[in-house]
Amino acid sequence: MEMVYTIMFFLFGLVFGSFYNVVGLRIPKEESIVQPPSHCTNCQRQLTARDLVPVLSYLFLGGKCRSCGYRISWIYPLVELLTGVLFAFAYWQLGWGIELMVALFFISLLVIIVVSDFAYMLIPDKVLLFFLPFLIIGRVLSPLTPWWDSFLGAAVGFCLLYGIAVVSKGGMGGGDIKLFFLIGLALGTMNVLLTLFLAAVIGMIVGVLILTKRQQGRKTPIPFGPSIALAAILVYFYGDSFVNWYLGFW
Repeated sequence: MEMVYTIMFFLFGLVFGSFYNVVGLRIPKEESIVQPPSHCTNCQRQLTARDLVPVLSYLFLGGKCRSCGYRISWIYPLVELLTGVLFAFAYWQLGWGIELMVALFFISLLVIIVVSDFAYMLIPDKVLLFFLPFLIIGRVLSPLTPWWDSFLGAAVGFCLLYGIAVVSKGGMGGGDIKLFFLIGLALGTMNVLLTLFLAAVIGMIVGVLILTKRQQGRKTPIPFGPSIALAAILVYFYGDSFVNWYLGFW
């Protein structure tokens, strides 16, 4: 039965991942997530049900629009598949309970900000504000130990990123600062610090690889949101293991 539920959450994740693509691409442009319906951005043809099956439609269509042959970004099926895998993994790790709901909201937030930051280098306030009450309620019903650690983590995450932005004179975006408030709320004090450390390492590696491939200068802007999201997911599920492993050396 556990396998059935895991597959069910994977399928739910695929569907939600398709929706999160729409949210992440439209909200930063102040567009409705309902109207107009999904359509080809090149020929404007409204997509039908067979064009919107997560991942499979992309594969069957060869990554191109059925009408005009315009190439569809591989980001769409990747986000769908990634959301499906993360939803299924969250259930597999946590089982039924309030913490599973916290995990699903947290994953959803991170997936959406990855889409928007990757596309526009922007983390929309509307997305952060939408998920804020759900994470607060989740942490009230499924508190960390001690119970106040999530609220301290939120304050530490916000203040730390704000301090970095001030010192670096704008080197850290406002969206990143607010995002770390929510990450601290979900993860707590120690884990929000670990998230920042891992995000910096991941961001540095990704930055070097991208700049080397593109042969561009060090001032070339690179979205930091995806690195933060990856680090936050790793810490959410394995943060305690990372900390215990590190403390084992001392």
